[in-house]
Amino acid sequence: MRAYIVEDNVTIRDNLIGTLEELVPIKTIGIAETEDEGTRWLARNDAQWDLAIVDLFLKEGSGLGVIKACRYRHPSQKMVVLSNHATPEIRWRCAQLGADAVFDKSTEIDDLLLYCAALARQFDGAANRPQQLSKT
Repeated sequence: MRAYIVEDNVTIRDNLIGTLEELVPIKTIGIAETEDEGTRWLARNDAQWDLAIVDLFLKEGSGLGVIKACRYRHPSQKMVVLSNHATPEIRWRCAQLGADAVFDKSTEIDDLLLYCAALARQFDGAANRPQQLSKT
């Protein structure tokens, strides 16, 4: 599974990438530190990513803008928020903009890893499923 990370804190980003790649079959294919970088890359490479992990507070702009910009992505592409501000209001707003899940950085990292592992199993299962040929 291919992940794109939108996180401006280098320490958090590096730890997240290392943990994901060690514990879950995920390959990080890119990073962004701003809303513009994230939305631009995700839009221009819409067939290249399976999962986007987005922080809300970025160097410039907001993760909410990234989520909103990717609202009409392919149904198999998942977008999750990883934030220190995962209040009920923020969770609701993220869901309204199209986020698939929201995780708190300080208390829900294990939940994020479980979510990613479940997604990776779904992607692996879909990749190994025989393709039906259409009758023409």
